[in-house]
Amino acid sequence: MQYELIVIGGGPAGLAAALAAWDGGLRSILVLERDSELGGILNQCVHNGFGLHYFKEELTGPEYASRMVRMVRETGVEISLNTMVLEITPEREVHVVSSASGYRAMRAKTIVLAMGCRERTRGAIAIPGTRPAGIFTAGTAQRYVNIEGYMPGKRVVIIGSGDIGLIMARRLVLEGAEVLACVELMPYSGGLIRNIVQCLHDYDIPLYLSHTVTDISGTERVKQVTISRVDSELKPIPGTEIVFDCDTVLLSVGLIPENELSKQAGIKIDPGTGGAAVFENMETSLPGVFACGNVVHVHDLVDFATIEGHRAGRSAADLAARQRDMVPAPRVLTLLAGDGVNYTVPQAIRVDRMESKAEISFRVNRIQKNGVVNVISGDKQIARYKRGYMTPGEMEKITLSREMLGLAEKDLVISAEEEK
Repeated sequence: MQYELIVIGGGPAGLAAALAAWDGGLRSILVLERDSELGGILNQCVHNGFGLHYFKEELTGPEYASRMVRMVRETGVEISLNTMVLEITPEREVHVVSSASGYRAMRAKTIVLAMGCRERTRGAIAIPGTRPAGIFTAGTAQRYVNIEGYMPGKRVVIIGSGDIGLIMARRLVLEGAEVLACVELMPYSGGLIRNIVQCLHDYDIPLYLSHTVTDISGTERVKQVTISRVDSELKPIPGTEIVFDCDTVLLSVGLIPENELSKQAGIKIDPGTGGAAVFENMETSLPGVFACGNVVHVHDLVDFATIEGHRAGRSAADLAARQRDMVPAPRVLTLLAGDGVNYTVPQAIRVDRMESKAEISFRVNRIQKNGVVNVISGDKQIARYKRGYMTPGEMEKITLSREMLGLAEKDLVISAEEEK
C-alpha cells in the first residue's frame, strides 16, 4: 500500500501536519499513533494556558487536543491508533505493528515525523542515594493524578524547574499535597516566567536556584532528600546542605526529542537540540521526510509546535504533488549558534526554495535583561533585533527575509548579547 503522506505521531504537531497536507490537496494521508487516542501529551494537561496564539483563546490541554482531533476527523485523513512504528527506511517505507492488523509495511511519497519527546530519568542525571519507591518523572506523576486518579505522595520535593514540574507543583498542592521545594541546578529556571509566578510564587513554594540533590535516602520509600548549593562549576559546596523530610521526589530535568526512528533511518541529528536537523521547510536530511514539533526541538508552547506542524505538512504536500523543483537547491546557508545562543531551528536554509521569509527559532543560554540578537554573515551584519528580557526557559523567534539572505555571502551566525 502506498500513501501520499504518512504522519508518525498523533499529537498536535502531527495533526496539524495532516490538516495542512489535506488543505494542500493530498487525499491519501495516514496518521499513525501508538496510543489509544489522538492528542498526545495534551490529554493529561488539564490546566489552562493553551491556544492563545493558535486559537486566539485560552484552553485546557484536552480542549486544545479535542479541537485538533475534531478538525482532522472532519477530513478524509486515515487514522491508525494503537500502532507502533518499528522502522523507517531511506526509501520511505514504514514498518508498523498493531494488535488489530498485525505487521504491515507501507510506502509513502512523503513522511512527517512528529513523535514528540520523552523525559529525562534519574539515570540520565546520576542523582546519588538509595533507590526507594516514590521517585517519579513529573510527566508520570501528571498522568497518575490527571488520568489514573492516583496521588504520588503527600510531601514532595521537585528536582528541576521545567514547565511540567512547575505545573505539577501547583497541581499537587491543589490536590492536598505539601510541596516543600523546587530545586534547580542552574542560576535560572528552565520554565516559563508565567509558570514560575502562577505555580510557585502564588503558592509560596520556594525555588532554590544554583542547588542540586546530593542525597536521597530511604529503604522502601523516600524519607529524606538532601540538597546543596553549587559553585560556578556546578559542584556542591560543603556545608550548604538542606535536608527535607519527604515521601516523594518528582524529576523535571529536561526533555529529549524522540528520535530513535530518525537515527535508524540515517537522518542527521543536531547535537544542540537532540532532534532532527531540518531545512527552512522542515525537511530533514532524508529527502521527502519532514519533522516538526518536539521531535525537532522542545517547545515551551504547543501553539508553536502546531504552527511548525502546519509548515511541515504544507511542505510535504508541495513535494508530494511535485509542485516545486525536485533538483537540489544550489545555494544553502548553514545557520550556526553564536555566543549566547544554544541552537537554531532550522539548521540550514535553501535560499532558492524558501518563501518570502524564513522563521528562525532559538534559545539563549543565559538570562539577558537588555538583549539584542545579531545575525552575521562573515564580516557583514545581516540583521539586528532588540529583544529586551530573554531567558533560556522561553524560545525566541526572528524572521529573515529573502532580501536579507541575499546579502549573505557565508553561513549565518546568530548570537545574543546584552546591549551596552
